[in-house]
Amino acid sequence: MRIRSPQLAVTALASLFAFNTAWADEVQVAVAANFTAPIQAIAKDFEKDTGHKLVAAYGATGQFYAQIKNGAPFEVFLAADDTTPKKLEAEKETVPGSRFTYAIGTLALWSAKEGYVDAKGEVLKKNEYKHLSIANPKAAPYGLAATQVLDRLTLTEATKGKIVEGQNITQAFQFVSTGNAELGFVALSQIYMDGKVTHGSAWIVPSNLHDPIRQDAVILNKGKDNAAAKALVEYLKGPKAAAVIKSYGYER
Repeated sequence: MRIRSPQLAVTALASLFAFNTAWADEVQVAVAANFTAPIQAIAKDFEKDTGHKLVAAYGATGQFYAQIKNGAPFEVFLAADDTTPKKLEAEKETVPGSRFTYAIGTLALWSAKEGYVDAKGEVLKKNEYKHLSIANPKAAPYGLAATQVLDRLTLTEATKGKIVEGQNITQAFQFVSTGNAELGFVALSQIYMDGKVTHGSAWIVPSNLHDPIRQDAVILNKGKDNAAAKALVEYLKGPKAAAVIKSYGYER
């Protein structure tokens, strides 16, 4: 019978761990604010399954575009639209062939108050509120979608003096959650989990009231030689990530 020394076994395990971590990389990711909760959930499985580490920054898509053009160290960009990644692609700022749609977003009209928003969004038309929160439509695609909804419901003029504009969708959500606005347009992912609205009251806005919110991901030039960047993009296409994305109310 052959007996291995415990010390040799420990040494072998340590060597194996060192070998695996030597191949692990870190990826710097610019993440649209609406996708904060999903990517945080995905990151845990990604790091466990691949050994790579995901470092995320959250903000408005338009602001990230400006930062990327000014040399920000991002390697992967998860945008809240498809036009910004296409623009970066046309400007030769991305790895060719890496762009794809990772999610299709859903807009919701939300109030932190239970029962305040009805299932058909009639509260918006009644116009009895003082403040309506939206994200900056010039920088945040969900803000642009909100203005399209108001336009198609012929409510643009009626709500003009009531709009409270957040820098991004996170700030728009915060205005409502803190009571600074009675209601606002937010990303469904901010208030939704496993098939239901988690708190407050909401109207899930029909998709025909605004342009599709196609959210594209792309590897930026700074990530072209980073194994973690490539691994993340592939992981986002896989079944584990898809399940998380769907659980937050997105389509694929």
